[in-house]
Amino acid sequence: MRETEEIRDKVVLVGLNSPVLKKEENADEDTMEELSALVETAGGETVGIVLQNRAAPDPRTFIGEGKVAEVQLYCENVGATMVIFDNDLSPSQQRVLTQLLGIQVLDRCGLILDIFAQRAKTKEGRLQVELAQYKYLLPRLTGMWTHLERQGGTSGSGPIGSKGPGETQLETDRRLIHKKIDKLRDDLEDVRRVRSTQRQQRRKNEIPVVAIVGYTNAGKSTLLNKLTGAGIPANNRLFDTLDTTSRLLTVSDTLDVVVSDTVGFIRKLPHQLVEAFKATLEELEYADLLLHVIDVSNPEWQIQAAVVENLIQELRAGELPRIDVFNKSDCLPVGEIMPHGEEICAISARTGEGVDKLLEMIDRRLDKGTRRVVLHIPYDKGGLLDMLYREARVEHVEYGETIEVTAVCGPRTMGQVGAFIVE
Repeated sequence: MRETEEIRDKVVLVGLNSPVLKKEENADEDTMEELSALVETAGGETVGIVLQNRAAPDPRTFIGEGKVAEVQLYCENVGATMVIFDNDLSPSQQRVLTQLLGIQVLDRCGLILDIFAQRAKTKEGRLQVELAQYKYLLPRLTGMWTHLERQGGTSGSGPIGSKGPGETQLETDRRLIHKKIDKLRDDLEDVRRVRSTQRQQRRKNEIPVVAIVGYTNAGKSTLLNKLTGAGIPANNRLFDTLDTTSRLLTVSDTLDVVVSDTVGFIRKLPHQLVEAFKATLEELEYADLLLHVIDVSNPEWQIQAAVVENLIQELRAGELPRIDVFNKSDCLPVGEIMPHGEEICAISARTGEGVDKLLEMIDRRLDKGTRRVVLHIPYDKGGLLDMLYREARVEHVEYGETIEVTAVCGPRTMGQVGAFIVE
């Protein structure tokens, strides 16, 4: 944490490891370290870590009354202003823990939503984050109005007719949030329609789409910058990119592609976010090629790659052609053996090492018979020139005895003008 940045909260991290939880739901030293990095990304500072082994989570407090008392004392000693759990908490557990500890309690899901809310810049990104936040908030409304319940003398369990304004406020809020969720879904549906129109136009122009995917902080934005000069801020922190960026890239003299950067994946990515960001992530399903960027310098790269693989399958993009791009090769110790294979490319997006080879692989995978040709078109067939401007990449036109055109054409276009190709 840089000294010039104001620390939002001092945070104690709590995690539970239990044999009754699924492997991906458990906390361990590695997931707690990642959670600490998330706290720093959110502008907080980790001042303590509590990792507990327990036979089963406590239904009321998740970690048990004794451990709660221990965490409370720890928080007082280190001056913590917030406790964040690495595991998912139920709304009631979060409410009880907040009451018992006397400071705000969040789970990993809530923390990631906060980071997304800070980082989203485009209208679309903000819509998606807002939808995810409301879905997260809805089941947690109960208990937010307990300060009003006393005014009615009851929280709903007293005599008939004495239901307090806290309950009324709760019902009102639920109604408003449901209406807000419906409106956000409609707005995101409009985004989907716009994206669909853009996809149809790209397909019409035969421009392939290359989607960059990977674990958060694997170097996706750095790679996009190196390939296209996009100028996207690329910092060494989690979830630095939330808003999808697309740029045109000339891979070779006969191939142009659209390269799209996507939001980074992470372990225990909140399902509300996956659902909300489907308007963006469905671009993967329609891509012609995936570049799966893997931070090979991270000791846990295999686990991270598996997380990305599972999400790719969930988004129905598992059958797409793919190149595994092992990034940050310059950070490996000397003599370390890099993964290798026909669909693997080792690079350093920071230094540019291996990027030329990656471009060659992209060109080879997306070569669909596009060729540069010269055509002599008679003047009475001048309408073909208009078609070439729409369907191909016209590079040069010269008017003489005929219209001489140099253009990069796909197989379909060449079939339409084949009679006039001279070389």
